[in-house]
Amino acid sequence: MEFYVPTLNSLEAADDLKKTILTSEPDAQVEVDSQAKKVTVKSEASAETFKQLIVAAGHEIA
Repeated sequence: MEFYVPTLNSLEAADDLKKTILTSEPDAQVEVDSQAKKVTVKSEASAETFKQLIVAAGHEIA
C-alpha cells in the first residue's frame, strides 16, 4: 500500500509517523520517504487502518 502524505515535511515527522504506525501495527513493514512525501506499508491490516493512523498522527492524505 502506498499513501501520498503532503504534510510530511521533515525527517522528524517521518520518524514520528513511522513510530506511530508501528505502535499500532508492530508486524507491518513501513517505509516513510519525507522527500517524496510517500508512506509505503506492507501488512495484513487494511488500508483504512493505516489511513486512520496517518490522519490521527496529524497528517493529511492526498
